[in-house]
Amino acid sequence: MIKIETSAKDFDSIPFSWREAGNEGELILFLHGLGGSRDAWEPQLKAFSNSYRCVAWDMPGYGSSKSLNDLTFKSIVDSITSFLDTLQVEKAHLIGLSFGGMQALHVAILAPERVSSLVIADSSPSFGLDGTDPEAWIEQRLKQIKIGKEPKDFAEEVLRSISGPDFEGIELENAIHAFSRITPEAFEASCRCLTTHDVLSELKLIDSPSLIIVGELEEETPPSYAHALVEKMPNATFLQIEGCGHLTPSEKPHEFNSAVASFLLSL
Repeated sequence: MIKIETSAKDFDSIPFSWREAGNEGELILFLHGLGGSRDAWEPQLKAFSNSYRCVAWDMPGYGSSKSLNDLTFKSIVDSITSFLDTLQVEKAHLIGLSFGGMQALHVAILAPERVSSLVIADSSPSFGLDGTDPEAWIEQRLKQIKIGKEPKDFAEEVLRSISGPDFEGIELENAIHAFSRITPEAFEASCRCLTTHDVLSELKLIDSPSLIIVGELEEETPPSYAHALVEKMPNATFLQIEGCGHLTPSEKPHEFNSAVASFLLSL
């Protein structure tokens, strides 16, 4: 059983900002999704900081982290490896949600020596597996940005639309707060980057121990996407969490944390 630990600390430096808890043990690096930030991982920082050094970053352009001139998966991987250097660690367990899960896959392919293990939650091996047109998807996602609204103005609406029916209370409040820290510019750059994701042909190269988690009610990246990951990754295990939509770490933190804890202890 993992014990609840100390409060986390925020670090707002250039070029990276992050939230950290625990100071001993192997590093877990939490990679948030398109509509998240470092604050989205509070239940996980509390749960794992007694046994691990836990760090949740703000990806480039989010929070106080410096924007990149050209946001691509390659530039994000370079940022993640540079961030690990900043933290003075060689390897980390990467836990990524949605867009963050995609980033973790790219790190495992381009910089496998920096990866101890992977937990990929509510993510996909490639954008548009269901035939979604990238430009139409971008236009839909940016509709409110284009009329002058900021992510904080539509955070709750979006989060409720992609989550399960039981997502309420402090968990929802934390997710809204995390979403509200995103700038319009970062949100747009991330939307455009996300649609370029495609590692289907490279998944066979990922031999890091991997846990693929998906919510039962997930529609953004449905369980079939998780199965597609597991089928092509040589060392991956599938887990479905009941009653969840697209935000398993926040919607069902106890179930998510228990699954991750068991996975990490098995390594």
